[in-house]
Amino acid sequence: MAEHRSMQRAALLDAARSLLSEGGTEALTFPALAERTGLARSSVYEYFRSRAAVVEELCAVDFPVWAAEVSAAMAAAEAPEARVEAYVRRQLALVGDRRHRAVVAISASELDAGAREKIRAAHGGLVAMIVEALGEMGHEQPRLAAMLVQGVVDAAVRRIELGAAEEPSVITEAAVSMALRGVRG
Repeated sequence: MAEHRSMQRAALLDAARSLLSEGGTEALTFPALAERTGLARSSVYEYFRSRAAVVEELCAVDFPVWAAEVSAAMAAAEAPEARVEAYVRRQLALVGDRRHRAVVAISASELDAGAREKIRAAHGGLVAMIVEALGEMGHEQPRLAAMLVQGVVDAAVRRIELGAAEEPSVITEAAVSMALRGVRG
């Protein structure tokens, strides 16, 4: 029975990823989840109390995987500047990934304060990844610089997600250039 519940929960999360990827947070509804998984709508409520709970769990499951990919890209780079570049590039490369849609959904207004705080903490862990590299580069305020670099990444993510006139590769190159120029001082 526990294995069946685990499989159903995984199917619901996978359906949620698809819905978010296809139509954003508006597409993530319990009727849509029920339809995608073949469950009764009332059964979806047995697993999740709200859309916010679905998004929160997606972030809890997917964010560590996403962060590990960013960390691995940074670990493959030797110089501190190359690690900062890998940090920016890998995050932007993940924009089209269905797991990323769940992470982007964290800005959904229906999330409660507790969920937003958990997600902010996870994002803080991501930003912390480049603090050391920025310190090695001699930056006087590496934590502040890391937050600003993440701001550049977030702006580039939004631009890519909006389907801007520029190709994602152009946005990525501009973001990498801005981040590196900014941290070089």
